[in-house]
This record gives sequence, C-alpha cells and structure tokens, in this order.
Amino acid sequence: MAAAEEMIVLVSQESERIEVSKKAGALSALIQTMTEDNEDDEEVPLLDVKAPTLRKIVEYMEHYKDAKPPEIEKPLRSSKMEQVVPEWDAKFVDAPQETLFELILGANYMDIKPLLDLTCAKVASMIKGKTPEEIRKLFNIENDFTPEEEAQVRDENKWAEET
Repeated sequence: MAAAEEMIVLVSQESERIEVSKKAGALSALIQTMTEDNEDDEEVPLLDVKAPTLRKIVEYMEHYKDAKPPEIEKPLRSSKMEQVVPEWDAKFVDAPQETLFELILGANYMDIKPLLDLTCAKVASMIKGKTPEEIRKLFNIENDFTPEEEAQVRDENKWAEET
C-alpha cells in the first residue's frame, strides 16, 4: 500500500481551505518558503488570492508536480497558444480575461514563475499583431491622448515599428 501523500492546506482570501500536495506546492516559491519556515503548521494563508483563482492555480501545480513545466519560447512565434505551448497549457489559459488577470496576479503573488510566464504569454498572444486601437478595444482601455499627443508618441517611437 502506497504511503499517503503529504498535503498542505492553502487558505484563500475568503478563508476557504484548499488542499494541495506538498510536492505540487513546491512549484510556488512562496509556499515553499512558508512551509520551510514553519514545519509544524502546514496551513498557508494566501490572503491576496481569491478561492476560485486558488483552485485553478492548485490545478496547475498538481498537473506539473511530477514534470517540469515547459519553457515558453520568446518572442512568441504565433498568436495561437496551441502552436506555442502544450495542449493542456493552451486549454488551461483559454479563460475569460478576468480569470486570466486574476491568475497572473495569483501566480505573481505566489511566485510561480512558469504559471506567470504562461499567463503572460496568453495575454501577449491576444495582442500579437494588433493595432493600438484593437488592443484598446480588446481590453476596454480608453484612449486619453489627444490626436496631437498620439502623433507625437508615434513619432517618438517610430524606431519600435521598424523591422
């Protein structure tokens, strides 16, 4: 009979308790540090992470507990995530914008670099090849530049558009 896997209890912003295997939790530098510092208490408060986001992050960590998450090639060679990352990863980040941005914040707070890279790559794929106007529309960003200011910024940054 196999030994029971050692578990850690993560506590979300709403005080919801979510279990993760210690092996999966090691993907988070924050969890690793907190459990090393306090070996008696395997409860980790994550007050900046909402429960639905934490559940999704735990899903990611459990998926990669036995295999290193793949490196993401930069710059992205395509705006289609399926062509940039494994299928599971592409499906994982195929989420509404709000969820995606919550995952970015959670991965950053919990110091999970591969998840932060994956979620940021998804955002990069969303804007790849789009004009500033299309990006503003996609993310519901108001353009507060006057036409003159916009022309000046374009002129100052012409070098960035050169290939």
